[in-house]
Amino acid sequence: MNSATYALIAISLGAVPGALSRYYLTIFFARWLGTAFPYGTFFINITGAFLMGFFITLTSKLAIFPQLNLLVAVGFLGSYTTFSTYALDTSNLLRTKNYQAAILYWCGSAILGFISIELGIFLAKIL
Repeated sequence: MNSATYALIAISLGAVPGALSRYYLTIFFARWLGTAFPYGTFFINITGAFLMGFFITLTSKLAIFPQLNLLVAVGFLGSYTTFSTYALDTSNLLRTKNYQAAILYWCGSAILGFISIELGIFLAKIL
């Protein structure tokens, strides 16, 4: 097999658990906290940003197989994080005239996502 084939396999192997994690966490948060606010997507985007910052920074310091980076960063985290769902959820909150929740969700995701990625980078650097 050539390197392109290995890359596709690595991404695919990461994408399935990433997508399933997103799906089940969304269900979990909806059952736990309700559906008036997209808690699951909010949690997933914040933790995904943290994990991306942490993983990319940590692996840049270590000699790892490139396929591991593709599996985790592109495959798992690419399908785990949900920016398109974030946009849809914001739009849905606005359409239902839930302006306070829409602003909180829209701004909170961006601000906490940025803080989370920086925290992940910081923690990976001190390891």
